[in-house]
Amino acid sequence: MLDWLYNIIGHVLVWIHSGLAFVGLDPDSGWAWGLSIVLLTAIMRLLMVPLFVKQMNTQRKMQEVQPKIAKLRERYKHDKERLQRESMKLYQESGTNPIMGCLPLLLQMPVFFSLFSVLRGVAEGKVQFGFTQELVDSAREALIFHAPVAAQFNTSPEDLEALGATDPIMAKIVIAIACVLMGTTTFLTMRQSIKRSIAQQPDNPMMQTQKIMMYMAPLFGLFGLMMPIGVLVYWVTSNVWTMVQQHFLYRNQPAPGEEATTAKGNSTKGSAKGMLGRKKVAETAPEPTEQPKIERRQPKKQTRSKRSGGSN
Repeated sequence: MLDWLYNIIGHVLVWIHSGLAFVGLDPDSGWAWGLSIVLLTAIMRLLMVPLFVKQMNTQRKMQEVQPKIAKLRERYKHDKERLQRESMKLYQESGTNPIMGCLPLLLQMPVFFSLFSVLRGVAEGKVQFGFTQELVDSAREALIFHAPVAAQFNTSPEDLEALGATDPIMAKIVIAIACVLMGTTTFLTMRQSIKRSIAQQPDNPMMQTQKIMMYMAPLFGLFGLMMPIGVLVYWVTSNVWTMVQQHFLYRNQPAPGEEATTAKGNSTKGSAKGMLGRKKVAETAPEPTEQPKIERRQPKKQTRSKRSGGSN
């Protein structure tokens, strides 16, 4: 079903590899294939930056409407259908789409599975997804710090040697280190995001669940034992990209009640689009001090006799 996406990922990977060979890198080296995977990751993440910015703006809007959502929950706590309908109406009126909060992650997963399938096909020696037999042989025998690009931790020593590994034990150590990096960067990425969520929604009932998931993140490294090291390179590169991207966007899009700090040390407030063009916030003018009122007294009205007597 996803063969069309596998073909796109495979052809882009081959295209990047050809470009690196053109600039002088040995096309059969692990540097050429490893850097091809890193650049493929960077291209895919760069295309998703606008979605990530939209995700952050959506999260900010959702946080702003939370007090209204809480009132709806209290009002319709016995009518779930009405609560859902009114909540969606409120989201539409505020221009908020809850689905945008997880869209970047949903788009990354097909790319991850596509690269996994492409590299698994390379490990099995299959000529598909834009790879010729020559490219398959080149990728299978390329070594990233003694570990073949298509090798997994559970690959047998005989298969590792067949893939070109000169030291199967060292290859497994390299793959194990890559798994540790995968789990560590996943944990750091989730912690960075959860700290932001706590600042925005301290009373979120799902926060405890998110914390549990964060501390279980290092276990993702165990899943890495079943992945080719090329996929681990993709995962670690994607995590590092996410951490750097979140750092800059979080700095320029403060949580409600906070101020963003620019590179020059100035503070600013606004949306995540502030990295491209920040809106200046007008300073609040000091309240004018109230001047004491001056009472104007009207002259007393004189009687007719006094006025006539004064004229004599």
